Amino acid sequence: MKLNDPLITTYEYRGNNIPIDLSFDNILDVFDALATPNLYEFELAEICLILLFGEGVIQQDEYMTVWNDVYDAFLNPVDEQFTEYDILGNPMPKKKEKKLISLEKDAELIYASFLQAYGMNLFSEQSKLHWQEFKALLNGLPENTIMKQVISIRSWKPKEGESKEYKENMKRLQEMYSLEEDDDEEEVD
Repeated sequence: MKLNDPLITTYEYRGNNIPIDLSFDNILDVFDALATPNLYEFELAEICLILLFGEGVIQQDEYMTVWNDVYDAFLNPVDEQFTEYDILGNPMPKKKEKKLISLEKDAELIYASFLQAYGMNLFSEQSKLHWQEFKALLNGLPENTIMKQVISIRSWKPKEGESKEYKENMKRLQEMYSLEEDDDEEEVD
């Protein structure tokens, strides 16, 4: 996201700029579609493209090409982290980071936090609030919101000097707010 660029509302297709619906609720629908079991890649691409552009806008023989481009450009930005290499030039394995937020499981917490922090009712913002705006606001939630507090609980690691009671309470809270069973769900970049 760059503050000197407008939010993206069109996609160049066959030399024309066509409207693309990147509202946060529509992107959540795309993530829901991607989580649908037993569909072929082509079927997923078709469903997602219909959600983003409407029916009949993208030619069927171009579904996979357009979907891959749209996914890479808008939904899965390239991770710009530094890659370490071993002495032979092979990329070193990356430690899988613990998932701290789930757009589905934490929906109520996200809603309450947006209302608390920004006075923003996300239901009123459906079809209006752009995905990039949503992500920026979500990532910038103040520490006093319930979502940020739950993230702090999920990321907590015991430290020297903390009481036994405090550690037991934090472990209990981590179990209560655990996302472990949701490993295949989408993540916010």
